[in-house]
Amino acid sequence: MTPSSVTSEVFAELARTQPSPAGTAALRAGLHARRLLLIKSLLVLVERRSTLLSPAVRQRFKSDWALLERAERTDAAAVRDVVDYPMIGAWLSAALAASDGPAFERHLAHLGGVAVAAAVRAGCQVSGTLTLPTGTLTLPGLGMLRCLSGSARLSSHAGLMRITDGAGDGVELPSPAARHRLGTPRPLGDGRGWSALRVLPGSAVVLDDLDPYRVLSPGIGPAALPAAERPLSAYRLWAQRWREAHELLSATHSGRAAETMAVLRTVVPLALSESAGGAAMSATLRAAPGAVLAQLPADAPQLTEVLVHEAHHNKLASLHELIPLFRPDGGTLHRVGWRPDPRPIPGVLQGAYAHLALTDLWWRAWNGPSTPREWRQRAAEQFESYRGRVSEALSILLESDELTFAGGEFAREMGRHHASLGVAARIRR
Repeated sequence: MTPSSVTSEVFAELARTQPSPAGTAALRAGLHARRLLLIKSLLVLVERRSTLLSPAVRQRFKSDWALLERAERTDAAAVRDVVDYPMIGAWLSAALAASDGPAFERHLAHLGGVAVAAAVRAGCQVSGTLTLPTGTLTLPGLGMLRCLSGSARLSSHAGLMRITDGAGDGVELPSPAARHRLGTPRPLGDGRGWSALRVLPGSAVVLDDLDPYRVLSPGIGPAALPAAERPLSAYRLWAQRWREAHELLSATHSGRAAETMAVLRTVVPLALSESAGGAAMSATLRAAPGAVLAQLPADAPQLTEVLVHEAHHNKLASLHELIPLFRPDGGTLHRVGWRPDPRPIPGVLQGAYAHLALTDLWWRAWNGPSTPREWRQRAAEQFESYRGRVSEALSILLESDELTFAGGEFAREMGRHHASLGVAARIRR
C-alpha cells in the first residue's frame, strides 16, 4: 500500500531510476510533511523543557516563532521553501538530539535566522532587534551577516529588508517580488559584513560554505572530513566543473539533468584530505535531503557521476520516509562490489540503487548520439563494471527477508530495469 501521491506507475519509475516529475513532486511533498513533523517535535520539546530555559531564551524563541508564523501568513509557499532547505533538517535533528542546557539553547537561537530568512522570502513587514549570541546571523539558503555588536536591527519596507548591527554594517535583502520589481540581478543581497551564498551556473543550486549545520561533528566519512570554509571552498572551480558537468549530463540524458537540478538544492564543499589521491569523497545526509556533500572532483565526468549517485541517495532516502522499504531491526552484513567493508541491507539497497542509476547513465553515454567522444569511449567499460556490481547486490536484496513488501517489489522492479539494460547491451554487440 503506497501513499496516494506515489502511484504504482510512479513507484515503478522511481525503482527504475528514471526521471519522473510526478515522483519528484511526491518526494518533495513527503519531505515537507516530515519537516513539519520535526518542527512540531521541537515545539513540544521546548514546551517540556520550558522551566529549564532562561526567561530570555523562552522570550526569544517565542518572538522568533511569531515572526515565522507572520511570514507564513504573508506567503506560505515562500516559507515552505525556506523550511525545506536541507540544512534546516540538519539543524532540527541536532536540536532534537541535544541534551538540556547550553547546547540546546544554542540550537534554539538558530530559529531567529530561520524566521528572518522566511520573512525575507515572504516580503513581510518586520521591525525590531535580534540578539545574536554567536555574533553572526545565518539566514539558511541566503547567507550570513557578521554582527560584532552581538545584535541585529531589522526593518523592512516595500519588500526590502534592512539588517544592520551597531557598527553600521549590514545588508539590504529583497524579496523575490521586490527583486522582480526592481530588476536587480543580485538576489542574495550586498552589504558590508554580509556574505551571500553563491548560485552554481545555470541552476538554482547554491554552494553552501557558510551554514553552521552543513557538516556536524565528527565530520564526514572515515577521515571525518569537515566542511570547507570560505575562502577555501573554491567557488570558481566548483562553478566551472558544475557548468561542464551539467552540459555533459544534458548531452547524455536531458531528463536526468533536469531531475538532478530539481532534486538537489545545495552542494556543500568538503575540505580536501591530506592524502589527495583517488576519487573525491561524497555523501548524502538522511537529515538533510537535497544536499550533496563532496570534495571538489578532479573533472567534469567525476562530478557528473557524483551528482547522479548522490541524487539517487537523496531520492531513495526521501522515498523510504514515505514508504518504508526495509525493516529497522535487520542485522546481517553483506559483501558488495563498491565497498571494502560489509554492508547491512539498507546500505546494500542504497548502493545498488545509486549504481543502477549510473549503469543507466553509462548505457546512454555509450549509445547517445550527442555524447562527447571522450565520454563515450569510457562508457562501455564503465557500463559493464557497474552492471556487474548491481547484479551481485540485487541477488542479495532479492533473497533478503529484511525488505518490506514494498521494498521487495522495489528491488524486483530494479531487477527488471537491470535486466533490460543487459538485453540492450547484448543486442548492441
